[in-house]
Amino acid sequence: MEDPAAPGAGNPPANGYGNGNSNDGGKGKPAAPKGRETFRSQRRESEGSVDCPTLEFEYGDTDGHAAESSELYSYTENPEFTTNRRCFEEDFKTQVQGKEWLELEEDAQKTYVMGLLDRLEVVSRERRLKVARAVLYLAQGTFGECDSEVDVLHWSRYNCFLLYQMGTFSAFLELLHMEIDNSQACSSALRKPAISIADSTELRVLLSVMYLMVENIRLERETDSYGWRRARETFRTELSFSMHNEEPFALLLFSMVTKFCSGLAPHFPIKKVLLLLWKVVMFTLGGFEQLQALKVQKREELGLPPLAEDSIQVVKSMRAASPPSYTLDLGESQLAPPPSKLRGRRGSRRQLLTKQDSLDIYNERDLFKTEEPATEEEEESAGEGERTLDGELDLLEQDPLVPPPPSQAPLSAERVAFPKGLPWTPKVRQKDIEHFLEMSRNKFIGFTLEQDTDTLVGLPRPIHESVKTLKQHKYISIADVQIKNEEELEKCPMSLGEEVVAETPCEILYQGMLCSLPQYMIALLKILLAAAPTSKAKTDSINILADVLPEEMPITVLQSMKLGIDVNRHKEIIVKSISALLLLLLKHFKLNHIYQFEYVSQHLVFANCIPLILKFFNQNILSYITAKNSISVLDYPCCIIQDLPELTTESLEAGDNNQFCWRNLFSCINLLRLLNKLTKWKHSRTMMLVVFKSAPILKRALKVKQAMLQLYVLKLLKIQTKYLGRQWRKSNMKTMSAIYQKVRHRMNDDWAYGNDIDARPWDFQAEECTLRANIEAFNSRRYDRPQDSEFSPVDNCLQSVLGQRLDLPEDFHYSYELWLEREVFSQPICWEELLQNH
Repeated sequence: MEDPAAPGAGNPPANGYGNGNSNDGGKGKPAAPKGRETFRSQRRESEGSVDCPTLEFEYGDTDGHAAESSELYSYTENPEFTTNRRCFEEDFKTQVQGKEWLELEEDAQKTYVMGLLDRLEVVSRERRLKVARAVLYLAQGTFGECDSEVDVLHWSRYNCFLLYQMGTFSAFLELLHMEIDNSQACSSALRKPAISIADSTELRVLLSVMYLMVENIRLERETDSYGWRRARETFRTELSFSMHNEEPFALLLFSMVTKFCSGLAPHFPIKKVLLLLWKVVMFTLGGFEQLQALKVQKREELGLPPLAEDSIQVVKSMRAASPPSYTLDLGESQLAPPPSKLRGRRGSRRQLLTKQDSLDIYNERDLFKTEEPATEEEEESAGEGERTLDGELDLLEQDPLVPPPPSQAPLSAERVAFPKGLPWTPKVRQKDIEHFLEMSRNKFIGFTLEQDTDTLVGLPRPIHESVKTLKQHKYISIADVQIKNEEELEKCPMSLGEEVVAETPCEILYQGMLCSLPQYMIALLKILLAAAPTSKAKTDSINILADVLPEEMPITVLQSMKLGIDVNRHKEIIVKSISALLLLLLKHFKLNHIYQFEYVSQHLVFANCIPLILKFFNQNILSYITAKNSISVLDYPCCIIQDLPELTTESLEAGDNNQFCWRNLFSCINLLRLLNKLTKWKHSRTMMLVVFKSAPILKRALKVKQAMLQLYVLKLLKIQTKYLGRQWRKSNMKTMSAIYQKVRHRMNDDWAYGNDIDARPWDFQAEECTLRANIEAFNSRRYDRPQDSEFSPVDNCLQSVLGQRLDLPEDFHYSYELWLEREVFSQPICWEELLQNH
């Protein structure tokens, strides 16, 4: 893409001096370039509106039930609703006379479902598909007999519990195994030049039934009967553990993802696979609320003090901040107004500092609505200031160095509402206390005492008070305890004995994923890259549109618009499912064992997850979050209850009336949380953020007025401020103020000044290598148990060894005499040499 600010791209030279003519009365001031107004308007259009309203978004595990159900289907699949209904009614009329499904008693319904499952076991694929469609119609809520969307969702949930109790999931799991191993379908798809929705019909029907069952049974309602609650727990157990010598269901879905990405099965409906995988992991391991409960329980088991607060609840109570101003960032351009200009503005310094006070935390009105345009010096440096991961970046934050208009009076003290306190309880690590005492002892005594935080002899009284305050806020994480236990097990493997590992669903999933975990992570990131809106189409990229493209491509403008919306919606749902899946896996593995989390994190980093997420955010995030890639009248269950109106260009462009797109905002927050997980306390990975120039990309996301998204953006900016230099910090005081007000404080954390010894870059590579060695030692000790281990007992008794029964192959008995002749009788034995050697 051509840089809009580059000379030769229809814009003036970057220095802004034009042809040298001046119109300032002979004062020698250069003329403003003709293209400046055009450039400024282009920047305003690309950056979006300054007056972004606060988004009323509530973060959770998932969206509403109806929304999660509707995202299973693409708009191209809508005609199949009628096909499913027809298949059911044809089969139902042959089995039941004169009644409808909802009129049957429960026993009669169970009898009919048993008959359906019996008819699934036929050789003919066509007949089997018709029966599977009839089952899918039941799972979709028998909408032909319902009058409203609420009724459809109610009967869908009722039917899913009924289907599960009759063993439908196990039957469909067998059919899914057959379709995955169907080499004929794979080879047929590989030979086709273009794959369409028709190539995955059987798989889509099977996966849709399984997804609806997981999604409906997963939901907990207060009105659920005891039988439903017991069925839910049984279903969770079946999905979590290996039943009938089979792998957990999530591993089968992971294998489908890797098979799809390898190009061996391009017809797999990958969106349905990813949605089902995400919901299965959430159902078996637990969502964010269950995670918090597990964390509290585990801290209690380890004897650690209870948590001071629930992170999600604290974030929900925070209010969004107004974004920084959108003029050019002088810290990035390294350009500043001449000293003479600055001297002329000293009179307005008080107003300037007032404007830089905060991100609209302490006042009621938005300071940026009446802000004046940027100064000429800032506009002139625009050409040199824009740098991005792909060569194009908008630099957002720098207040114009001009006073506010005369009509704007300074803020009065009565209008300032100061908060009662900071939102987070400060935390201190053991390492921080040791570092503080080491510096204090070196300064006042001249020597140090390693790992001694109790001896304060010779230190002045203020140091005693400081240590007391640090210890009051000391926080010991579960990870700290796990690392310490792992070190002890490595040092004393014999005396401490074998570790007892609880067989939890998370532990079983990790054991199953361990061998192929790098391939799983690479496959997920490949699909995420293909679905990202900033990705460019490449010939070698994987095709993720196999389950959305129709057999016949659109021939009218209206059909093309509908397909375009469907494709964009399809990609958004894929991003949503992958981001939520990766975040859940990381959080559960971190709680189960820190080195499981680190193993997954390292493979994500090695697969370029950090630049991929930054590439995703290198777009107009506000436009992405407010995108209208949906057609409400075509969403399930609306499309099957009402008569579809005639679609027009205006109705397609209108989209829905929502302020923002829930799934896109959910995806952005998940990706930011994922980036925080990967980089927290990892200086080498933080340097990757700096190298890829992430600061301007992240600052652009602050335009979205949503507290949770802003919090995780500010966390990512905070960890790299020490590497960005003094000029950057000086030029971004609004961001620094917002970090102070919103992000948790770590006592003795010198993030704002860059004097921390951990910021020194010479041992970054060693840090990553040490972590990798610890992970390999953990995996080897816990999961690699070869029979010839050096700690395995050795049988030294000759009689015992010779008396052991050795299982020989069957064909050995037929060639025993030949073996004796070749291996014993024909081989000369030098008895003297044998005795001398032994």
